Parts: sequence; structure tokens; C-alpha cells
Amino acid sequence: MFGSTAGLKPGDEAPDFSLPGSDGKTHALSDFRGRRAVVLAWFPKAFTPGCTTECKALAAGGDKLKRFDAAYFAVSVDKPEKNAKFAASLGADYPILSDPGGAVARSYGVVGPVQKWASRWTFYIGSDGKILFIDKNVKPSTHADDVAAKLAELGVPERK
Repeated sequence: MFGSTAGLKPGDEAPDFSLPGSDGKTHALSDFRGRRAVVLAWFPKAFTPGCTTECKALAAGGDKLKRFDAAYFAVSVDKPEKNAKFAASLGADYPILSDPGGAVARSYGVVGPVQKWASRWTFYIGSDGKILFIDKNVKPSTHADDVAAKLAELGVPERK
């Protein structure tokens, strides 16, 4: 495990964040507290094969994900400009967040002191701000289907 906070587990309070998105907006976990669940799909590096596959799958499966009352984001330690170009290249209809300093990534335990990119882990966070589940075995090509299935399994309500 990485760092002192790498031991996050279901039931723990999710570390707050405020990060720039590929949509030009800043997104904060606190904006969703009491309102919606949040999915944070950390990925290693924009424009690499596995990350491209994963983020394309999230875009292609957006209709399945949007059925749920949950906000979802892909996130990496790439610079905002790079993730904006990456999102545009994918036709992503969801924000890709940037954490170039890695502070949020460290708080989630997805990077270590030497590692320069995030592990491919997905965090499911309830509307109460608590971690519901952490997927450390993400399959890039089926990620949208897997996220939708996990949201259903976790009892995240469908949108009305």
C-alpha cells in the first residue's frame, strides 16, 4: 500500500477534493454531499492504451451510468490541458478531472512517494460522503458496464 492514507476502506469518509475538469468547471466532492453518489475512476495516464480504452468505455456506456443518481468522473494526475485534449479526443460526455500536484491522489492512496501516476482504482462514494466500495481490479474495456452493475448492487437509486 502507498502512504499513510492508502488504507481507505468502505465506511471511511472520502477525502474531499476540488479539481478542475475537462469541461472547464471545478468539481468538488462537497458539492454532492446529501444529494448524489459519486464515482471516481482513477486512471494512470491520458493517451495511453489502457486509459484510452477505459475512458472510451465510460463514454460509450454513458447511457447506463446516467440512469443512476450518481455523478461520475475519470481522474488522473495529468495537467488540465492534457485531460481536456484527452476528453475531446474521446468525445467524453463526462468530466475528466486533473490532480497535477497529486495531493488528492495521495489522500486516496492511489499514488505513492515514488510513483508518478495513479493506480487504476475506482471509488464509489455515497451521498453521505462515505466510501461504499473500492474497485482495485478495474477492467478497462468493460468499465462502464461494471460501474453500472456496482451502482445497482450498492443500492444507488436510479434517477427519476
